[in-house]
Amino acid sequence: MHKPLTRPEILDLHYVEARHKMIDLGAFLDRVARAAGEDDFRMAAFHCALAELCSREPQAAKRILLAFSDPTDQPIAAATTKAACGAWPSAL
Repeated sequence: MHKPLTRPEILDLHYVEARHKMIDLGAFLDRVARAAGEDDFRMAAFHCALAELCSREPQAAKRILLAFSDPTDQPIAAATTKAACGAWPSAL
């Protein structure tokens, strides 16, 4: 059986990639901030997910996914759009 990686081993393997992703997210937020118009439900969900990312609570990936997810358990009668949008429109 394979032994679990240590914290330094995980950092050695994944730190640079995670750093790159954070810089990319910062660039995305800069582009949104410079653009004309108002935020919508997607940015509200995005900011909720960022707050979860900054939390030091366990299961960050699960909590971030839930920040974008529809918490209801009843299906809607019909789709209101033709494609997924990545966030729950009623998050506001």
